[in-house]
Amino acid sequence: MKQARLILAAIAGGTLAVATGAEAQTPERPRREVPPPPGSGEPIVTDSQFEDALPPLDPDLTRPLEPLEPIDPAAPAFPPVPGPVEDAPLGDPALAEPLPPLSTFEAEPIQEGGEDEADDTRPVTVRYALVVEGLDEIGLEGRFRDLSALHDARGEAVNGAMVVARAREDEALAIRLLRSEGYYDAVAAHAIEQVPGQGDEPGTLRVVISAVPGQRYNFGEIRIEGPPTEPTELARESLPLEAGKPILALDVEAAEANVLLRLPQNGYPFPELGVRDILLDPETGAGDYTLPLNPGPRASFGGFTTEGDLAFGPRHVGVLARFERGQLYDRRMVDDLREAMVATRLFDSVSAEPVLTGETAPDGSQYVNILVRQDAGPARSLDASAGFSTGEGLRLEGAWEHRNLFPPEGSLRVAGVAGTQEQSLSARFRRNNWGQRDRALLLQAEAGRRDYEAFRGYTVRLHGLVTRESTPIWQKRWTYAYGAELLATNESRFGEPNLSLGDAYFIGGLIGQLGYDRSNSLLDPTEGFRLLARVNPEASLRDGFDRYARNLFDASAYYPVAENIVIAGRARVGSIYGIERDALAPSRRLYAGGGGSVRGYGFQQLGPREIRPNPDFDPAEPDKEPETISVPLGGRSLNEFAIEGRYRFGNFGVVGFVDAGQVYESQYPTFSNLRFGVGVGGRVYTNFGPLRVDIATPIGRREGESRIAVYMSIGQAF
Repeated sequence: MKQARLILAAIAGGTLAVATGAEAQTPERPRREVPPPPGSGEPIVTDSQFEDALPPLDPDLTRPLEPLEPIDPAAPAFPPVPGPVEDAPLGDPALAEPLPPLSTFEAEPIQEGGEDEADDTRPVTVRYALVVEGLDEIGLEGRFRDLSALHDARGEAVNGAMVVARAREDEALAIRLLRSEGYYDAVAAHAIEQVPGQGDEPGTLRVVISAVPGQRYNFGEIRIEGPPTEPTELARESLPLEAGKPILALDVEAAEANVLLRLPQNGYPFPELGVRDILLDPETGAGDYTLPLNPGPRASFGGFTTEGDLAFGPRHVGVLARFERGQLYDRRMVDDLREAMVATRLFDSVSAEPVLTGETAPDGSQYVNILVRQDAGPARSLDASAGFSTGEGLRLEGAWEHRNLFPPEGSLRVAGVAGTQEQSLSARFRRNNWGQRDRALLLQAEAGRRDYEAFRGYTVRLHGLVTRESTPIWQKRWTYAYGAELLATNESRFGEPNLSLGDAYFIGGLIGQLGYDRSNSLLDPTEGFRLLARVNPEASLRDGFDRYARNLFDASAYYPVAENIVIAGRARVGSIYGIERDALAPSRRLYAGGGGSVRGYGFQQLGPREIRPNPDFDPAEPDKEPETISVPLGGRSLNEFAIEGRYRFGNFGVVGFVDAGQVYESQYPTFSNLRFGVGVGGRVYTNFGPLRVDIATPIGRREGESRIAVYMSIGQAF
């Protein structure tokens, strides 16, 4: 009754006083009128009328409960079951029979249905067609289809639920794409329609993805919040966003990445970006962009520390670095240091990162040390190379090297050459980054035998160089080499040389070389040019003392006429002055012909020649060997030219080329009587450079010249 009153009182809108239990049992309790709510007039039922209308309470409700009978602890909890359980009759007598032994049980496999039955249970493929509305007008339908789950499934699904799931996924995709392009009010929906089939053809579904882009938002105010940088405009200039341009997700992400790139390049190694905020105004269609930025401390380079499995210490790390203490921090310099350490080929892994020292530089910036973590790799290696050309034959080279036998970066290399025309053994000591980045010291001793068409010889050579050269990993604009050499050689233009001191040439000379490289690749250039000049003053002791200078100049250029077509050209001129040709050792003269010279001709085949009796001629077998042979004499000057058209498709390429050149007895080249060779070649491009195979033939072939010449090597011809 109290609950009913509470409900009614609530309906009447009056206040309510809840009575306690003792008050509810009192027959004569005080009555309290509930005032009506303001403005409601007189109450419909007063409290007194309500109390009078209630029936009297049942007196039994207030009577105490009767006590329970006492429980005997020894009495059973449940009444006994009459008779033993096993005597209870079973409904089916067979249930009481014993089970048969397993050995007597026979099972037959369930027979599968036939082909027709299998076809009936095969799942039916649901086919559908995708229609996109509202995206083509703003140029997003292509991107949508590239990412669409419906489009990727090629119009097939296992059931309708899968179609619905893909449609919902594409609906969300459409909204994401539109918002990434600045349409932040975009909405999208999908609809699936049944399309009846024609004849016996089953029906299909038509799935429509509809998108409404809405207005496109443009950048409004662009702000960067945080401590100022030095210069103050550095952070804003590093964020290439412009007011009035559409708010594109890719532009925003790229601009923020540019901030994290530019600040470490300008003295701030530890920048941190907060969460961007873009406040959109639907009335103006503008979005105010705010980027929290903590640039961190401004820093300058301090020193170096290193840890891990060391190949060399911090002092040599400082030799590789291109920055000095006190120089403003630049992340590009740190990356350059790491690349230089990778180029040493002494590490399995290496990293370089800045670490604050807590020390303040004179300009107020903080010093940072570069922490280099080294993990030294195997220093020993075995390598081999092979080459072949028609003029020089086969050439195999193998070597053992220890790249850090004399730390830091002091290597020892022992190499051997076994070829058709050359056999040699050499030992070389080389210290890379010798006291200065990119400079090397080289000392080499070699001995070998050469058997060329122009001469045969045994040579012992010692030479030393200080050099700065390019490698496939590290291509440099300026290169140079200078040094000296001593050699003793016994050479003969006919037959085996006489191995005596009286017939030997003793030669000493200086080496000078300067190169300038503006090409874009060492092994496969496609644009730019190269220049190389070599000057070798020498003195020869044999039947007198002769002084002379050997000079050579090379130039090559590369021009891309299309994305995959390159025109390449090369020119070479050489001169020896101060000595007559016949006074020169045959190995010190100039020759032309071969894979790195004029293709289509054998090695050293061009230039003046001498007709000599053939020492291998046998009058008893005149058809086996010719009676006379033409032997190259070499010369004191040469000129060579080449032009190539290189076409690349994927990792393969073809080349057409024309080479020309000649060797002269005179001191300077005359550019006359040029010999030409033409040919084609194939290229296979790898990550270490192209593999080259060229086939060439001479124009105006003469007696003794091959019809076809083949050249194989790594890298372009020039």
